[in-house]
Amino acid sequence: MGLAIEQEEFLPGDYARFSRRLDENLEALRVLLARPGFGEGPPTIGAELELFLVDARGFPLPVNRQVLAQTVDPRVTLEMDRFNLEVNLRPGPLSGRPFTALEAEFEDSLAEVRRAAATQGARVAAIGILPTLREADLGPNALTAQPRYHALNAAIRQRRAAPFQVAITGEEEALKLAWDDVTLEGANTSLQFHLRVTPKDFARLYNAAQLATAPALAVSGNSPLFLGRKLWDETRVALFRQAVDDRGEPGEGGFQPHARVTFGHGWAREGAYELFAEAVALHAPLLPVVGHESPLERVAAGGVPGLEELRLHQGTVWTWNRAVYDPKDEGHLRIELRALPAGPTVVDMVANGAFLLGLTLGLAERMDALLPALPFAHAAGNFMRASRRGLDAELLWPGESAPSPRVVPVVDLLRQLIPVARRGLLSAGVEVDEANRMLDIISQRVDLRRTGARWQRQMLTHLEAQMPRQDALAAMLERYLEHAASGRPVHEWPVG
Repeated sequence: MGLAIEQEEFLPGDYARFSRRLDENLEALRVLLARPGFGEGPPTIGAELELFLVDARGFPLPVNRQVLAQTVDPRVTLEMDRFNLEVNLRPGPLSGRPFTALEAEFEDSLAEVRRAAATQGARVAAIGILPTLREADLGPNALTAQPRYHALNAAIRQRRAAPFQVAITGEEEALKLAWDDVTLEGANTSLQFHLRVTPKDFARLYNAAQLATAPALAVSGNSPLFLGRKLWDETRVALFRQAVDDRGEPGEGGFQPHARVTFGHGWAREGAYELFAEAVALHAPLLPVVGHESPLERVAAGGVPGLEELRLHQGTVWTWNRAVYDPKDEGHLRIELRALPAGPTVVDMVANGAFLLGLTLGLAERMDALLPALPFAHAAGNFMRASRRGLDAELLWPGESAPSPRVVPVVDLLRQLIPVARRGLLSAGVEVDEANRMLDIISQRVDLRRTGARWQRQMLTHLEAQMPRQDALAAMLERYLEHAASGRPVHEWPVG
């Protein structure tokens, strides 16, 4: 997002200039959003998928630059750690058969990454957290050799007086770890969907996405293991927040700034502008690179500014659902839905996206009634409960009458929400059989109580009866990769 980073160290004057330019960006955005017709157009969807590169034994293989050099596919890009890559799918219309199109592009892009990876002796794994990761795979040598990542690491470390403290307690096991760099972030790989929305609909749809994220994550979990421990169904959520936490010790009065990884600070009341302004107000710049364009001059001349500094800053504030400004296509807004994990299979990932997008659209119709019945703190709590316990979670959900909210087992809630997601997809013009095919996968997953996280736990238990934990993790990953290559959705995978 935004400007290219070509340096790793910055001076105080750089931060001052960048902050002034951020204020100009915000003013330009305010003017632009008030321009008649800005951002209008039919909804589109796009996706980004982060991947692991692994060797023949299933361990991380730090060759992302070499693999990238073997492909000319513009969809493939580097990620923070040397064993990660990302594919960025081309956006397309939401109406019609969008998920069939997404499946085809996922398969095409993954085939190209696999081909390029094979030239370096690497395989490709789409999984939330690689179960074979070891502490030795992380650390300074794991950081991708690009100025952006080294600058980000230096900026976050400079703001901390001590190592990152990671503490995650699962139902069975726990992890405590002190770490000196941001490479733990590369242990997380996600599947991110983008939904283009009009400015007038932004707040309603953003709030609906916030509400939809917890049940969607509960039925999509695929990250139960980290450094050999059984932790949360979506351990990524706990790990990511702690892996890039730039906050030092609390200051006077015990006040501590807000974390850069967050579910948010309240329901959106007006629109996208308030979310961009919040990111600028709450978080100090990390990468203060100033571009050449004057956003106020550009917007005053009737043009569409790049808002490069604002986009760069927004890229260092990791809300799980993020507001995105894009100057392409005469300028538009998107909601980036960032919570879903990578994997297990292409059809699973596309079904996860269909459910989350459909539920967002379906809930948006009733947000005026739903928001007063669920204080935002409960929505944020739902996200953590779904991350921790997956299909075993109980969520607080808006009630039809007082008192509200009410506690609902997530499996019961999902059965109520699948028809809402179907209605949302159909209202956006998705063909009936397309919506049904995707949501039937979610329904079967709920009925069988089988997510990627559940399968990993069960398979590991089965294998540990025969071999030590480390061997069982590697054997489990081999079975995972074999089943993923079959293309069958995870609820059909055998255990044993």
